[in-house]
Amino acid sequence: MTDDVATTAARAVEAGGEYLRERFESGNTDADYDEHDVKARADRESEARMLEVIREAHPDHRIYAEESGEHDGASDFRWIVDPLDGTNNFAVGLSTFAASAAVLDGHRPEAAAVYAPIPDDLYVARAGDGVRHDGDRVSASDGDAVPLERATVGIVIGRSVKGHDDRAATAEAIGDALNDASKRHVWAWAPTVYWGLLARGRLDAMVTLHPDDEEQVAGDLLAREAGCVHRQDGPLSAYVANPANLDPLWDALEAAIE
Repeated sequence: MTDDVATTAARAVEAGGEYLRERFESGNTDADYDEHDVKARADRESEARMLEVIREAHPDHRIYAEESGEHDGASDFRWIVDPLDGTNNFAVGLSTFAASAAVLDGHRPEAAAVYAPIPDDLYVARAGDGVRHDGDRVSASDGDAVPLERATVGIVIGRSVKGHDDRAATAEAIGDALNDASKRHVWAWAPTVYWGLLARGRLDAMVTLHPDDEEQVAGDLLAREAGCVHRQDGPLSAYVANPANLDPLWDALEAAIE
């Protein structure tokens, strides 16, 4: 079943992502803004195309889709669909965005796919079978095993962080700590794109704080299947491509949130 759902996930994200590319390249990126989020018409249209692919292949599977919510099904399999990760980027003309899908058997992730349409990058992770980028097997160790002080670290925060003063202060402290501990940190406003870069060794580490399931389930599977080392304490997690960086990274994070 893992191969079946992984294939469907890849087809679904490509269907959504191809639509996003057409809209982006034509300049049709209108969106509505509130204090903490952005919604574009393209989110809904991409999601409709992704759901069509999933329902046709697996009509009994349950689905959670970011725009339309829960869709019931009789199966233990449940999909998590993010039709446009990086909506704000998309809306303002930045090309860092993606469509993503993950599928779980009960609580166990089975497969995930991410498609970033502008660089035309497709990532597919299968539980127990690694990660492929555009069909080729990749690993987080494919990059240079640099020490933390020369590393580039992505930071992912969930939607709840901005609207919560204590969580926002923690996020700011983490950014300050990584200023000192690493070469550079980047705020990953399209997390699944950065998870893909981590999985093929282009990014050195990822740190997450209260992440949202729409990106985290796919990202976690990509990182683990790519060979990343991971540590978690409640809402805070760290993933590193070079195992030697886990302890110093975690020490910096713990010092920041004390």
